[in-house]
Amino acid sequence: MFSETGAWTWVWAVLRVYVGYEWLAAGWHKITGTGWVDGGAALKGFWEKAVTIPAAPAKAAITYDWFRAFLQALLDANAYGWFAKLIAYGELLVGIGLILGAFVGIAAFFGALMNFNFMLAGSASSNPVLFLGAIFLMLAWKTAGYWGADRWLLTRLGTPWSVTLTHDAAANPLGRRNVS
Repeated sequence: MFSETGAWTWVWAVLRVYVGYEWLAAGWHKITGTGWVDGGAALKGFWEKAVTIPAAPAKAAITYDWFRAFLQALLDANAYGWFAKLIAYGELLVGIGLILGAFVGIAAFFGALMNFNFMLAGSASSNPVLFLGAIFLMLAWKTAGYWGADRWLLTRLGTPWSVTLTHDAAANPLGRRNVS
């Protein structure tokens, strides 16, 4: 039963679908709710709260001054309008990609990137768990998508390991050939 792919493919599939569902639900909530794709007021409020430095002895939400300056620059440029749409649709696409098992490594990378930024902005919530899940899925991307669209996509589109170098530069000036 598991001789071709190993027992871990099911574990990765379960983790992949769980993390994907969480992203899909978060994105869907933002797209169908208010404050995100209709102007970005929710993101503006989040950023304003995150960049605020409270009076001592309270601790600021953002630990790193460079990230606070980055968010302040986005606020000053009124970037929350388009950035909120990027986040909402990005979350939805990450969720769809992970649930379908399509380009698992890429979807997990962008999910981890969003989680990382949310944590830098001081939001814990489910971000550490989803970040860890994304790290595991990136490390196991080839196996994690086996019971999904990657099983078909990666064999059709090719992968980095399907190309090898050849020493015959005259026959192929780029020095590569496809081994599939």
